[in-house]
Amino acid sequence: MAVALSRHLAAVRAVVLDTDGVLTDSAWLHAATWKTAFDACLRAAGDPRPFDAVEDYRRYVDGRSRLDGAAAFLGSRDLGLPPGASDAAPGTGSVAAVAARKEQLLRERLRGPGVPAYPGSVRLLKALYVAGVPCAAVSASRHAREFLAGARLRGLLRETVDGEEARRLGLPGKPDPALFLEAARRLGAAPGECAVVEDALAGVAAGRRGGFGLVVGVDRALGPTSAAELREHGADLVVTDLAALLDPDPPRPGSG
Repeated sequence: MAVALSRHLAAVRAVVLDTDGVLTDSAWLHAATWKTAFDACLRAAGDPRPFDAVEDYRRYVDGRSRLDGAAAFLGSRDLGLPPGASDAAPGTGSVAAVAARKEQLLRERLRGPGVPAYPGSVRLLKALYVAGVPCAAVSASRHAREFLAGARLRGLLRETVDGEEARRLGLPGKPDPALFLEAARRLGAAPGECAVVEDALAGVAAGRRGGFGLVVGVDRALGPTSAAELREHGADLVVTDLAALLDPDPPRPGSG
């Protein structure tokens, strides 16, 4: 069956997509390692409420850099932890130490099997590739290239702007739009000509702040308020799978 892009992407010259939770099924891995790191910190601080790997992750951590995510969540609990040194050892005594513990846990998990791509995301990337619409992957994570390579998506992407690139270029993290703007620049398109596809609230807000022509929110959580919150943060359109951005039965030449 022929597959074409839906009307939502008809006027788009380039597409910038988040990695974890949009292209690859890796958000759960970040959430799980954050939970281990945060719960140890909460126990040490005497806070009996564990980190919620769904709601707390979605509200405070998803889409942000490690330090920004750690600071946002720990700040929500009013623990008063010091920021800590950038080279802090993994632990519970500072924001940087908790972030370092998360990084340590993630590196350990990355030694195992890779994470898959979402089938609907692969279909969309292939359709965009065939249509000649260049795509870039964006991620706050420094491990995005590993996830994308393991999922065999690198060949469908012209550019990748990840956490390593953000550090090298001094780009602020989401909800600042700097990562998306850099990706659009590399694709040779103005923000107004690009679509941003994001599952994180911070990422959707970044797309809106950056003046992108279309901001698509991806609701993987399927919670009672998750779709509405994506819209409130600036999503023009909310889908549960990227296959919704395809037209499975486009008009045939001469029809209509």
